[in-house]
Amino acid sequence: MKRIWIRNGRIIDPETGLDGFFDIIVAKGRIERISNQTSEMEKADCEIVDAEGKLVTPGLMDMHTHLREPGYEYKETIETGCRAAAHGGFTTIACMPNTAPVNDNQSVTDYIVKKARRLGSVRVHPVGAISQGLEGKNLAEYGEMKAAGVVALTDDGNPVMNAQLMRRALEYAKGFKLPIISHCEDRHLTGKGVMNEGVTATRLGLAGIPNASESVMVARDIALSELTRAPLHIAHVSTEDSVRLIREAKRRGIPVTAETAPHYFCLTEEAVIGYDTHAKVHPPLRTARDVEAVVEALRDGTIDVIASDHAPHSSVEKDVEFDMAANGLIGLETSLPLSLSLFHKGVLKLTDLVAKMSTWPARILRLEYGGLRKGGRADLTMIDLEKEFIVNADTFQSKSRNTPFQGWKLKGKAVMTMVKGKIVFRED
Repeated sequence: MKRIWIRNGRIIDPETGLDGFFDIIVAKGRIERISNQTSEMEKADCEIVDAEGKLVTPGLMDMHTHLREPGYEYKETIETGCRAAAHGGFTTIACMPNTAPVNDNQSVTDYIVKKARRLGSVRVHPVGAISQGLEGKNLAEYGEMKAAGVVALTDDGNPVMNAQLMRRALEYAKGFKLPIISHCEDRHLTGKGVMNEGVTATRLGLAGIPNASESVMVARDIALSELTRAPLHIAHVSTEDSVRLIREAKRRGIPVTAETAPHYFCLTEEAVIGYDTHAKVHPPLRTARDVEAVVEALRDGTIDVIASDHAPHSSVEKDVEFDMAANGLIGLETSLPLSLSLFHKGVLKLTDLVAKMSTWPARILRLEYGGLRKGGRADLTMIDLEKEFIVNADTFQSKSRNTPFQGWKLKGKAVMTMVKGKIVFRED
């Protein structure tokens, strides 16, 4: 593999504290050198990548995606999901277990790992199920799944309603050093709701979901984490009440971390007006007050991670009545640009934003991550902070098109993604 010389870029790495203009030499899948004194004589031996005016960061990680394979390949495959990730600037993704069959055993995990190695352009880490079949009745075989390659456990899409089962899951997972990712929802409070409960739902004649359906389960799982002293990661935080509970838990030293997705700080429930099924997600889009709370939680560190919750669906599931439509939107190719809006608005510093999309996901999932240093693996993302573009889902690498951001003008985009020293995406 030819050596690659990335020149003149601004390098930011939250792990090592690096922030400045340097050259990076990549050889044999590793970082050979980071220097501001690279010799021009090395040109003949290198492929030159001009990063002038660009930001170069450690490879971004998305710890919450749905690749749909096995079972729902008409929505997405491991191969197409990985291509979407690469185009979005992600070098590593973690995929949720709600496939068919469910990833609740060693054989399904093994299938995902092998398929990703053969066809995937980015690193793929499966997340196993907490319970068999995502049914919330019996624990899955955590030891076997970890041996096959899972990095965390979740019943995402389904809450673990049984508190005793959730307690046992936390205790059992702790022994295998696997974090539990909690989908916090009380199904009894959700009922037949399809969007946020409030004035907008009433005007549209749609059944609502109260904020409490999320926050009461956040409170329960925080209490269980405190009881067991087991790590708990709360997925897709959407409400002001959840933010308050997580902030207080962290102050008390409970081992809890949290994530949100760009649609929870870029959209409100009003995006549903017109019965736009692309804006039907779960948990639902909330009020402007909730959005403000989520943004503040990102700013002050209460929320550690930004993840896309990439959830592909075909027109079969989306071009139907709102009540019948599937929940979810695709996010791998818009997550970074939408998140960069927090930088452009002065909410987050670049170092903090990069940390929420690389350092923190790696820490929570206990993945190898050395940042940008000599000898470290060459997983890199190059970003043009000033590049403006119009979102056009027809150009996406994902097989699905379910995005509420169609036609939005965004600023900032990944223009190159490198995995194991190989350029897997580069925008000309």
